[in-house]
Amino acid sequence: MHYFIYYTLRDMKKIVVLTGAGMSVESGLSTFRDADGLWENYPVERVATHEGWERDPEYVNSFYNMLRKKLVEAKPNEGHRLVAKLEEKYEVVVVTQNVDNLHEMAGSTHVVHLHGELMKVSSSWDVDIPKYIRTLTPPNLEVAEGEKAGDGSLLRPYIVFFGEAVPNITTAAAETATADIFIVIGTSLNVYPAAGLIHYAPAGIPMYLIDPNDVKTDHLPNLTHIKKGASEGMKELIEKL
Repeated sequence: MHYFIYYTLRDMKKIVVLTGAGMSVESGLSTFRDADGLWENYPVERVATHEGWERDPEYVNSFYNMLRKKLVEAKPNEGHRLVAKLEEKYEVVVVTQNVDNLHEMAGSTHVVHLHGELMKVSSSWDVDIPKYIRTLTPPNLEVAEGEKAGDGSLLRPYIVFFGEAVPNITTAAAETATADIFIVIGTSLNVYPAAGLIHYAPAGIPMYLIDPNDVKTDHLPNLTHIKKGASEGMKELIEKL
């Protein structure tokens, strides 16, 4: 029986789904870069850089405390649920630029977070030491002023700040390199290093982009652009697969 299960999983086609901020817009989470995005009110250099953290860690933690409160009120949208539903017929790896956990809440079982996870906090001396990474759950969603990790450093958001390395990009590239189908949802393919993942996909495999905005894709002849939001776009894509 175990051998049969192993064989059928290996026999499934593999889909890698790269998602960006547009994936979660329908769940009520603001994007950062749009005209009414979070960067309008919270300058990136204050809340999302290492320099900003060192200058005012209390301000940075208060910003992410606020975002966590918004996230626990959000629900996965139909797009998230349809991505998870793909697992009924395919091996699916979700690579997300988003720091929310809505893919997991929708049922996706293999999610690679490129830019960190909002619901987690870590050591500010070494962000990626597992024993100092903690998941916050309601009602305890806030990092208190001066609160410390197990190594004695200040707790900081488990977020990849601008200018920091993206540890999971290697894992994401390896997953993409073995994909049979590559899907991009809610990202303009302008944010690196995530945008570069498309070049790791095997030559000639079907690619799909779900995004209501114009995106320059003429250099990708095997890519189909579905100009819709995440939920409607996923409905259309499932009909094509």
